[in-house]
Amino acid sequence: MKKQVLMIAALLSGLAGFAHEGHGHTHDFTITHYIIEPEHAFPVIAAVAIVILLIKGYRRSLIKK
Repeated sequence: MKKQVLMIAALLSGLAGFAHEGHGHTHDFTITHYIIEPEHAFPVIAAVAIVILLIKGYRRSLIKK
């Protein structure tokens, strides 16, 4: 489990490189910008999917014990 968490943290740490001005069609500092713009929407969807998979895996490991 530790290896998986470290791998996810390493992958997500690279997302800070996307921080720059002048992208997208909405205002930069609104929630709409982070939901609609693909540069932000895809990583958020991926992070939510990873959390869901980790929770399911954890629950399965509890059931097996």
